[in-house]
Amino acid sequence: MKMYSEADVDAGRLDGEKVAIVGYGSQGRAHALNLRDSGVNVVVGLRPDGASWAKAEADGLNVAEPAEAVKGARIVAFLTPDMVQKSLYEQLVGDIANGATLLFAHGFAVHYKLIEPRDDLNCVLIAPKGPGGLVRRQYEEGHGVPCLVAVHQDADENALSLALAYAAGIGGARAGVIETTFAEETETDLFGEQAVLCGGTTELIVAGFETLVEAGYQPEVAYYEVMHELKLIVDLLHEGGLKKMHKFISDTAAYGDMVSGPRVVDANSKKAMKAVLSDIQDGTFARNWIAENEAGMPEFKRMMNEDLEHPIEKVGADLRGRMDWLQD
Repeated sequence: MKMYSEADVDAGRLDGEKVAIVGYGSQGRAHALNLRDSGVNVVVGLRPDGASWAKAEADGLNVAEPAEAVKGARIVAFLTPDMVQKSLYEQLVGDIANGATLLFAHGFAVHYKLIEPRDDLNCVLIAPKGPGGLVRRQYEEGHGVPCLVAVHQDADENALSLALAYAAGIGGARAGVIETTFAEETETDLFGEQAVLCGGTTELIVAGFETLVEAGYQPEVAYYEVMHELKLIVDLLHEGGLKKMHKFISDTAAYGDMVSGPRVVDANSKKAMKAVLSDIQDGTFARNWIAENEAGMPEFKRMMNEDLEHPIEKVGADLRGRMDWLQD
């Protein structure tokens, strides 16, 4: 493993250089503000009729239409949703200067060849391992969110140094920047989301809720047990891994963890995970997701509607509404 810290970064690498941030969502806003506060000349590229334009101006940033924002930029960061990036790149490629650097926070569009950068352009990845809100908050507190760095195309032999300077500018070098590849970042990120962090976790929660309710327990009590208290366990795992979790839960909970956990997540579960990973590695997931977008996302909308109409959401909305501190 190769990990870079602030000591490995050329602190003046972006002095006098223009960095264009295209997009102002979770990551876009955090990157733009952190870079600006690090002394970098940042311009945010947005549609003039979009709500984000006023928000970025209110944050004190320079804002321009995308084509104008990327002109003369040393780094052009595409921080829009994956499925938007191909058409956006095609619209802007003629305005991007020779020898500039394309930067992404997730490798999907490049890894699956939705975007094939011009030969004269560097193409790099800086992927913070946390949502944009955390990237901004950690920076403001003097810390940073760890990042991954990868170089897909090194046209001028400066790609890595520029990427590391960008990572330092958003605070990532404070926590460490691990070298990877576009393929590794993309495939592990998609797998983590699908098998564990989002797909696996939410399905486990819903199945647990349904099991308790079907057995006659109150939905509200079931919600507290399988949804509400999950944060307590995740916080312990985040802060200190399995060791800290076992230290702070009861011996009864720890024993139940070790004897019953493998009954729920067993060899069949791991087999299913391997199938998920295979679909990611061979491009099946990407092809299906691209086709779903091109069709107007009917299946996506149907499944999302099913999720949001599940009884656990109705019970949860009522209970969360009684917890004033959650609104903070």
